[in-house]
Amino acid sequence: MIDLCVGTLIASAASAPVAAGMCRPDDAVVYPTGYDVKFNSFPYYKGDDLGLTIAGNKASFKLWSPEASAVKLRLYANARGGEALQTVDMTKGADGTWVADLTPVPYGRFYTFQVEHGGKWLKETPGIWAKAVGVNGDRAAVVDMAKTNPEGWETDKGPVVKSITDAVIYEMHHRDFSMHPNSGIVNKGKFIAMTEDGTVTPLGDKTGIDHLKELGVTHVHILPSYDYNSVDETQLPSNGYNWGYDPLNYNAPEGSYSTNPADPSTRIREMKEMVKALHEAGIGVVMDVVYNHTAQNDDSNFSLTAPGYFYRHNPNGSYSDASGCGNETASDRPMAGDFIVNSVKYWAKEYHIDGFRFDLMAIHDTETMNRVAAELKAINPNIFVYGEGWTAGGTPLPAERRALKENVAKMNGIAVFSDDIRDAVKGHYSDATDRGFATGKPGLEETVKIGIVASTAHPQVDYSKGNNSKFAYASAPTQIINYVSCHDDLTLTDKLKKSMPTASDAERMRAAKLAQTIVFTSQGTPFMFAGEEVFRNKKGVHNSYCSPDSINAIDWNLKHENADQFNYYKELIALRKAHPAFRMTTADDIARNIKFDDVKTPNLLSYSILNNANGDEWKEIKVVLNGADNDAEVKLPKGEWKVIAFDGNINHLGLTDENEAPLMMKGGKTSVPHRSALILARIK
Repeated sequence: MIDLCVGTLIASAASAPVAAGMCRPDDAVVYPTGYDVKFNSFPYYKGDDLGLTIAGNKASFKLWSPEASAVKLRLYANARGGEALQTVDMTKGADGTWVADLTPVPYGRFYTFQVEHGGKWLKETPGIWAKAVGVNGDRAAVVDMAKTNPEGWETDKGPVVKSITDAVIYEMHHRDFSMHPNSGIVNKGKFIAMTEDGTVTPLGDKTGIDHLKELGVTHVHILPSYDYNSVDETQLPSNGYNWGYDPLNYNAPEGSYSTNPADPSTRIREMKEMVKALHEAGIGVVMDVVYNHTAQNDDSNFSLTAPGYFYRHNPNGSYSDASGCGNETASDRPMAGDFIVNSVKYWAKEYHIDGFRFDLMAIHDTETMNRVAAELKAINPNIFVYGEGWTAGGTPLPAERRALKENVAKMNGIAVFSDDIRDAVKGHYSDATDRGFATGKPGLEETVKIGIVASTAHPQVDYSKGNNSKFAYASAPTQIINYVSCHDDLTLTDKLKKSMPTASDAERMRAAKLAQTIVFTSQGTPFMFAGEEVFRNKKGVHNSYCSPDSINAIDWNLKHENADQFNYYKELIALRKAHPAFRMTTADDIARNIKFDDVKTPNLLSYSILNNANGDEWKEIKVVLNGADNDAEVKLPKGEWKVIAFDGNINHLGLTDENEAPLMMKGGKTSVPHRSALILARIK
């Protein structure tokens, strides 16, 4: 989509083709033969020491630039401006590399590489492997990484996750979460906002990391936190806002989230402090990564290092643009694929990151994504990987090699977002006024069922009636991320306002509760957008990547105003965490243990999870979902049923009556209130 604020193109999670994940007509484009032959002949460097490595008293600089005729290393006193203190002619090394060693290690200095290519000296670059950078990322920095570690870092660990389906993922932007004046947080918009304990609103409600613990999520998904291009780090604290889908330096943290972007060590240390604080709270950290494109084309660090190699091109030599951002990277080329794999490994090792979300993942090839998952699991078996199983446009990469949602069965340890459940539950993302199952639109029942079984094969699900998918593309529920909204497009609150214009906020909150109940009781992994639990909105702005804080910041007074909504979300999360029946890990278990009832009423679904599924203490769980504008009648089997959710109320231990006695149902005909879920547990 066009980024009107900075005049470039920015990718988004909703930048899917019309039939999400499917190929567009221009997908028949193939690589121009000249580029294929040329780049395939480039030497492959297998080492893991590109960029800067330090051993003892020696700093070793290494750049892979196989077509360079010469490379210079320049050392500077400052991050910007001034003449080079020293210029070193690098020497040609093995397999397309250029090397230079300096003794002693020039700690505190900044450096760039400059490549001579085709008889022309290109602009200076920090290189693609810069792990520490100065303000605005123009120059890399020589930093003692060990000195950036917070106290106790060597024993820091994230949560143990037996399966990704045990995770509850909360997507947040650093500024959104802490920036509002009523957040009670001192370091607003910074990494270390998440290290502040005891923060509350003026009304006394918990905010910050204490809010996350109270809500019960297991992981936060932080929007891009590497060094990105669009925010001027010299203009803090009045710097502009951006989501960060415009990569500049992939292996260094973003300076605007630091209290001192001029100091390369500060941003590194503060990001680690954030991770450690979340880990101590029992919460893992998922990092949003955007390896599919760069913010710049010819002036990107990739282009200034090895011109052309890291990108795909059209037959006329122009940049191919599956990202919708002006270019796309070529993960299928050996050094490009290696860069992605080694980059995520670096974040996992140096920053203890617990998971990775890949933006427009289908631009990457399945082979590279399989390497990503396998090598991350070797570092930490609790790490998980997921991404968008679509592109934003055509790509020369053959469809069978793309990390599309339709190809997820080819990828071990990778999950994809379910646009099936997203669009079916709330209405299509591209039409603000379109309603979904939870807001009274009939005909979407089968697509919701596809979401409930996590896009796996089930004898009672007819994929021919699916809106977005026509076959069971997932081989296991561990391959599916369920959600109804994220940073992209309208918030759930704004979507409900647009699609239910005459409804009251109370009615919209009923719809929001139902929508999230579907997500959290479905098989797969639940994912929610920060602030939905307090009915947060963005004033109707659907693409708020560069909108001001007045649009993006979460108003934490809403937690008090919408306390019932928050408590519902909290209990819904507690229910899922307490009952493994909602977290099955195989398609066979789902097919065997989930039985849909024969219901013909529009906007009504009823099913059971049977057989103490996945070791659950409850023998049978009955879930009834009524998205209609009117109450509906269902017939329950006879028995002793504990009521867990009814009429917009939920308690994971069971609802009680006015006398605090357990609320029970005996079976038979039962009325399910409009736009709500009924959840029951069979006692006898």
